[in-house]
Amino acid sequence: MKTFLFAGVALASVAAPAAARQFTIQDLTTLSRVGAPTASKDGHWLVWAQRETDVAADKGRYDLWRLDLSKRGAQPEKLAAEPNVNENDPQIVGDTVYFTSDKGGGDGAVWAMPITGGPARQVTRFAGGFNGFKVSPDASKLLVWADRKPGAPSLAPAMEKKAEDAGSGRTYDQLFVRHWDTWADGNRSQLFVLPLTPDGATGDGVPITGTLVGDTPSKPFGGGEEVAWSPDSRTVYFALREAGRIEATSTNLDIFAAPADGSSAPVDLTRGNQATDNLPTVSPDGRTLAYFAMTRPGFEADRQVLMVRDLASGRVRALTQDWDRSVGSIAWAPDGKSLYVTADDTQETPLFRVDATSGKVTRLTGQGHVSAVAVVPKGAVVAMNSLVAPDDYFMVSGRGGTPTRLTSVNAQKLAGIDMPTVSRFNFTGANGDTVWGYAVKPAGMTTPAPIAFMVHGGPQGSSNNSWSYRWNPAVFAGGGYATVAVDFHGSTGYGQRFTDSISSNWGGWPLEDLQKGLAAATAKFDWLDSNRACALGASYGGYMMNWIEGKWPDRFKCIVQHDGVFDARAMAYETEELWFDEWEHGGKTYYEDPAAFEKWNPVNFVQNWKTPMLVITGEKDFRIPYTQGLAAFTALQRRDIPSRLVVFPNENHWVLKPRNSRQWYGEVLGWMDRWTK
Repeated sequence: MKTFLFAGVALASVAAPAAARQFTIQDLTTLSRVGAPTASKDGHWLVWAQRETDVAADKGRYDLWRLDLSKRGAQPEKLAAEPNVNENDPQIVGDTVYFTSDKGGGDGAVWAMPITGGPARQVTRFAGGFNGFKVSPDASKLLVWADRKPGAPSLAPAMEKKAEDAGSGRTYDQLFVRHWDTWADGNRSQLFVLPLTPDGATGDGVPITGTLVGDTPSKPFGGGEEVAWSPDSRTVYFALREAGRIEATSTNLDIFAAPADGSSAPVDLTRGNQATDNLPTVSPDGRTLAYFAMTRPGFEADRQVLMVRDLASGRVRALTQDWDRSVGSIAWAPDGKSLYVTADDTQETPLFRVDATSGKVTRLTGQGHVSAVAVVPKGAVVAMNSLVAPDDYFMVSGRGGTPTRLTSVNAQKLAGIDMPTVSRFNFTGANGDTVWGYAVKPAGMTTPAPIAFMVHGGPQGSSNNSWSYRWNPAVFAGGGYATVAVDFHGSTGYGQRFTDSISSNWGGWPLEDLQKGLAAATAKFDWLDSNRACALGASYGGYMMNWIEGKWPDRFKCIVQHDGVFDARAMAYETEELWFDEWEHGGKTYYEDPAAFEKWNPVNFVQNWKTPMLVITGEKDFRIPYTQGLAAFTALQRRDIPSRLVVFPNENHWVLKPRNSRQWYGEVLGWMDRWTK
């Protein structure tokens, strides 16, 4: 057994009083949340956006904070924090901080202020809104990405005249018709460059994506990590998947290079690879482009290998081909001799250094989840969290060693709270492989606790040592529940073969791992009450809840199923990113190979269902549409199984709004209390 230690490091500065209390959903939804940090080139300043939750308004509000890294023990201070104004997405160029602000209403704008403080000035004034920006290294240009009609000549919104007798119906001739939580409206995220002067950015910008039709950054989750300036401010590198009839079945993002003045068409640098290429990152001397590449088209969870391309010769090398981990983020060291990357590794997400010549990988952090990286001359500032501690900033030396704490953002809010303890365990799972899991013990418990048996989504994901505002084990511990989670076959951080093993095997080895894992945990930890267990999961985890209902129906007192697949046949035609569903069932469509889908289809075993189930879904979920949840609830009701349906009309695949989050936890814990206590 191994106990996670990072939690103690993260909260070492908080002395819990004698009368400590449990962590609650009210605590969770009011914590401050730090964003990805940005650092000045000389390593003097760190700036970030910090979210505070306005529960009454049911939303978050953002301010800018800064920290003087040159002074030992310096404390964070507000940099831009106007009441009722959101300041976000900071970038430091020279001695200036650029950021987005919604001051004055409208579509928002880019603003700027001295890093040492002073009045802010508005930089952009174009209409139509935008999604993000990056200032060029020499501060002479502003790169903006915004949704506009394909081929838009500038950022100026297109004038469209609507017929007087037009109805409200949407019309489409090809997929995507909707993606994640948004119906397609004909716009694409495109790149525009504006000249930047002391008086601000002028004009409506020059388009640089040429005749390409697609979204850059990619949707729904792509951001500034998918676009990059060259150090000389003349070239922009970006990732884009060309649209067309294959868009819903393709994972073929390529990396393009385009002149910042729009004088010529973008050049596809990775045309030879039909799988995903992403995260373009240029070396400090401008000679080398780093990025990651997959090799199997159509597989979104393929291994992400760190690549480097000599921009003069075009020669490409795979730096981490022999390292069986998947690179999740990339940043160059200032001297260009190495790169900093993150990757899942046996329930942790550490920071690693990769030698730019040999590809040698050195681990720099131990326990904890590194969620963001800002490179400085001494190494890197990272945002790091754990299962029982939200993000704070730490300084990590380029040589490794114990990270140095820089912030304790939530120290006051967490004072007096007794967090649970987390223990790791392993066992022999399916195929004779070693499988890992963790168990979370509520603080102060004196009798065996009922179990929240939590199954992660993805399915190529991990129940790892990371903080989350959804499915947070500390909240379940506060409600009196011990959490058990297993990284079944298909999980990330154990090598690509292990990750691959769930494809075409959804209800096979993973279920065997879950059965053996729960047995191993209850045998190992006498503080788990094996007779009072409830199974919970979302997305693939929700699928597994429906599968457990039919294939393991006598084990649990209750089940919580969130956004899970109920009918594989309907899912094959209703979901939006078709490449995922088809790859996971052998690479063919349902009509080409129905047996591959039906083999693991929960709807085929409804006759065995008997366990009380809470079903939760969001009406804006286009990944696993709410009809899947409605169908599962119908099956439960028709079989007279105790059941409850919760539908969030304004949530997608995730529950994000503060009041909805509180309701979600209340419903889930209430359902578990009903059947286990």
